Amino acid sequence: MDVLIFVGTLLGFMAFGIPIAFALILSAIALMFHLSFFDPQIIVQNMLTGADNFSLMAVPLFILAGEAMNAGGMSRRMVFMATTLVGHIKGGVGYVAIMASILLAALSGSAVADAAALAALLVPMLRDQGYDMSRSTGLIAAGGIIAPIIPPSISFIIFGVAANISVTKLFIAGIVPGLLMGLTLTAVWAYSARRSTSVTMAPKESGAVRLKAFRDSLWALMLPIIIIGGLRGGIFTPTEAGAVAAAYALFVSVFVYREITLRTLYLVLVNTAKTTSIVMYLVAAALVASYMITLADLPTQLIDLLGPLTDSPTLLMFCIVILLTLIGTSMDLTPTILILAPVLMPVIEKAGIDPTYFGVIFVIVGCAGLLTPPVGTVLNVVSSVARVRMEEVIKGVTPYVIAYTLLVALMIIFPQIVLVPLDWFY
Repeated sequence: MDVLIFVGTLLGFMAFGIPIAFALILSAIALMFHLSFFDPQIIVQNMLTGADNFSLMAVPLFILAGEAMNAGGMSRRMVFMATTLVGHIKGGVGYVAIMASILLAALSGSAVADAAALAALLVPMLRDQGYDMSRSTGLIAAGGIIAPIIPPSISFIIFGVAANISVTKLFIAGIVPGLLMGLTLTAVWAYSARRSTSVTMAPKESGAVRLKAFRDSLWALMLPIIIIGGLRGGIFTPTEAGAVAAAYALFVSVFVYREITLRTLYLVLVNTAKTTSIVMYLVAAALVASYMITLADLPTQLIDLLGPLTDSPTLLMFCIVILLTLIGTSMDLTPTILILAPVLMPVIEKAGIDPTYFGVIFVIVGCAGLLTPPVGTVLNVVSSVARVRMEEVIKGVTPYVIAYTLLVALMIIFPQIVLVPLDWFY
């Protein structure tokens, strides 16, 4: 009954268009009344506690790094470098988009930011060369969701805080799955590109142009090496990595590329503050709900409900993936993590599933939800930036969503795909 009260009120408030953060608080209040007590002090204290977490300091720092990289020309230079390498072959701009998705993912950690940057930079090129806009925008949307998987990842930070597991381990565990997502996109795009007949290929660039493009993007390429190397070597924590990334991105954008002026810097800081405020308020509201979930002992009720499945970890994972897929169609990734991670972790631990492995699968499936209507945050971003109808983007992204689903199924059947590289790296 407690589960129905919480879930029913949450979905009901969301159906009325109430923002998810307020819906979480109201659902917690509904659970309070159901348990025959109401204390406003609990709400305030838990909201303050929710935002007062050292690991969450990395969120605004990585957001600032992403904003600085986009405004400072680092993203544009990396896209141009990829264009000089593969832009001349059939389907070349699509391969550029995939390469850029992986490279930008190692810089920002935000699916929405990466998708917007890729759409702004590559859609005009794809349109000029005669590529089908439905397939092209679908590829860019699918490439954008690699960002929360390859470190640094804002989603992994939030999951680590919500589930109380190592953020560094999540970062390291996301490297191979993120690269596999890139290979999956490459396979689907290669099949699609062979069927394209009205495409104009770009001229092949000389070695001198390629070398210059590599030199121009070298400062940007160094950032993921610094972050992953520092985490792998134990030089800094994920929070400190955020500070390093922000300082490095601002230094390169202001003093090396010289594309951020005082006015641009002000806009970068304002955008960072706006995005951070949204994320942090969600986290604060989610802790109120999490407190009431614990108080009502919902995890135990869920364990009892899923008890028969805990003896079969693979079957349990498939059931959870189906649940996350359904929720992802109507809820964004961050609130999904904040609501479900604390509830599902006791079930996962009882079934003997590695928490880091579960976190990677959780975030990948949640990211796929960014590509499914009716919410489909990344779909909306690509559609608006590229000025392509939503229906066309949905049609174009469908093959990639199917391919991602098959990849997730493969990782559930063979968890070693995630666990073996994690053991090697970590």
